[in-house]
Amino acid sequence: MTRFSYSILFVRDMSKSVAFYRDRIGLTVRFESPDWSEFETEGCTLALHKAAEGSAPPVEDGKIPAGHMHTGFTVDDIDAFAAGMKAAGVAEMRAVRKEDFGGRMGVWLDPDGIPVSVMSIGV
Repeated sequence: MTRFSYSILFVRDMSKSVAFYRDRIGLTVRFESPDWSEFETEGCTLALHKAAEGSAPPVEDGKIPAGHMHTGFTVDDIDAFAAGMKAAGVAEMRAVRKEDFGGRMGVWLDPDGIPVSVMSIGV
């Protein structure tokens, strides 16, 4: 059986990215170094890898090209989460709204301009 175990996100500034995913998204750091860091998550490890110079520019909502992916997280209270992101000055790509799957989701940008989807179900 094949098991999905890692999602690797390439970042420009490891310290800023670790702080974002730890302090804003709420993940627990498992391991941190200048070139590779990992977070405790259920089911799959989110790893950060130092990117090469000349990284791709940020994408726009609805205009994400093939070959790109972004992270998605679930929280208990999307409204409280969104308020915390706003208070912290995190750039919002898309305001929280009801989605076809029945939950509510918003999209914010990490320090590299990578979209991060956060949703809650049934709230």
